[in-house]
Amino acid sequence: MNIEPVIQVKNLSKSFVIPHQRHDSLVEYLSHPNRIFKPSGEKFTVLKDIDLDVYPGDFLGIMGRNGSGKSTLLKILAGIYSPTSGSVKVRGKMVPFLELGVGFNSELSGRENVFLNGIILGLSRSFLNEKYNEIVKFAELEKFMDMPLKNYSSGMQVRLAFSIAIMADADIYILDEVLAVGDVAFQEKCFDIFREYKKRKKTIILVTHSSASVKDFCNRAAFLKDGRLHFYDSIDSVIKAYEVG
Repeated sequence: MNIEPVIQVKNLSKSFVIPHQRHDSLVEYLSHPNRIFKPSGEKFTVLKDIDLDVYPGDFLGIMGRNGSGKSTLLKILAGIYSPTSGSVKVRGKMVPFLELGVGFNSELSGRENVFLNGIILGLSRSFLNEKYNEIVKFAELEKFMDMPLKNYSSGMQVRLAFSIAIMADADIYILDEVLAVGDVAFQEKCFDIFREYKKRKKTIILVTHSSASVKDFCNRAAFLKDGRLHFYDSIDSVIKAYEVG
């Protein structure tokens, strides 16, 4: 019996246009009212001909230098960006741990933001009521929940966002460097969550610079360089390719 991939990427490419500085002045425009002013820019290709199949239960690590296109790839998988060409198919519910805290309102309290962000993630108010104390305890923010979010440090905000996101049950999780959240003790709590996901055979894609995390968690790995995704015969080979650059 053939197992279908839960994520299937075919010939995916992504380009952005970097606009050139405009020198057209208002005076020039008024002097030539019939002239058509066309925006100009330089095309920059971030991802090139990506092929990727991810199967149920895979814990896939993707390594690559800064600027290699890792975050862009995850945002396409999450539906935040559209590919310039190629196709992406996702089967199952996905929760992206990318821009944690998107939808937070700095004027509202931490308590209010739990419900605001949780609803954005598709969690019901009754579920959030049930899990509220668990969320707060995991984030280690019991004393701060009635404080406006604008008074939180960036680390406190990310911890709260992470603690809400892990409550969303999904088939697929995509993670962008979230293992760097908080201090060492909090990071270990995050590791425990990912160990539990792995034990439950959840499908996970992890973008990281940490060779140790790839060795500890991943059963597959790939190296993204110059916009192209390279697979090797072992995780150690991927790590070596990343370290060599």
